[in-house]
Amino acid sequence: MGFKNNVKIGILGGGQLGKMLIQTALDFDFDISVLENDPHCPCAAISGNFILGDIMDFDTVYNFGKTVDIITIEIENVNIEALRKLESEGKKVYPQPEIVEKIKDKTIQKKFFDDYNIPTSAFFLVENKNDAIEKIKSFPVVNKIGVGGYDGRGVQIIRNEAELEKVFDAKGIIEELINFEKELAVIVARNPSGQIVAFPVVEMVFHPEANLVEYLFSPANINSEIEEKAKSIAKSVAERFEIVGLLAVEMFLTREGEILVNEVAPRPHNSGHHTQKANLISQFDMHWRAILDLPLLDLRPISTAAMVNILGEPGHEGQVVIEGLDQILGIEGVFPFFYGKKTTKPFRKMGHVTILESNFEYLIEKVNFVKDKLKVISK
Repeated sequence: MGFKNNVKIGILGGGQLGKMLIQTALDFDFDISVLENDPHCPCAAISGNFILGDIMDFDTVYNFGKTVDIITIEIENVNIEALRKLESEGKKVYPQPEIVEKIKDKTIQKKFFDDYNIPTSAFFLVENKNDAIEKIKSFPVVNKIGVGGYDGRGVQIIRNEAELEKVFDAKGIIEELINFEKELAVIVARNPSGQIVAFPVVEMVFHPEANLVEYLFSPANINSEIEEKAKSIAKSVAERFEIVGLLAVEMFLTREGEILVNEVAPRPHNSGHHTQKANLISQFDMHWRAILDLPLLDLRPISTAAMVNILGEPGHEGQVVIEGLDQILGIEGVFPFFYGKKTTKPFRKMGHVTILESNFEYLIEKVNFVKDKLKVISK
């Protein structure tokens, strides 16, 4: 009979990823509902059916899920048990609850890599601060909390014995600090039929203070052998999880040419935002195709591109004021996207800018111009 678009879809979470998913869903005329506990979230103003409620509460998530045919997420911190019950009752939940549960806890995620021989950095697990202090025998190391870290929070480098007091007092991971050449990422899509595709590899540059992506380039400046190796590893991770939907795979390219998986995310991801303009099919289009078991087509880029995260300026907190928009819009191939957050604070993700430019030197110039001119401050 073919596909019919009258399926009811529910999104758990109302942040910027949800907003971008909704904007793509409008093109397909999908029936979208959103559950979120913040009445001023990015999705609230554009969702056709916005439900105010706690995505961590069992009853709220379960009752919301009963009203739709397919449930998806834009954030991992959701009530997994409610999703399990909905799945057991025949609801389609993508990504699957057991996969979200594995990935949201970085200790489980990291052990998964180890169990399935997915290349990753050397590590050991710790129960709390005292356990970590007792087990750390060499420096420097990376200390990550197991659950709750995001956008650079919950990750820190311990460089010497004097810094051991900084260790998180929580269940987490101690990792070898990798002397990498580049940080890479690959967005993979997989549908229920098992079809799998990967977007071009991107190269990420992290903010020195905020520990989150400041900007990225697509495709990454790597040779074809490394490109194919990174895509192959990313696809193998998605297949090991048997995920339905998107999987963002962040990696290190070491100075010896080895690729190590750092972390994964089971949803659209900051490392794929440029695909809105730089690819014929964006990561948000691809998410819907994947969870609805629609064809996943070749992901050829339209242009070499960069994506610059728009972060709240240091020293500013309060109602949003955007400076420099007129200046960056005077540059060809520059496309800003704002998330609709009403208040700013230092290093909060407020939007992003995609830049298209075939000449790599000019692309870098445009990145630096956008970073210099576009500012989110407060009144």
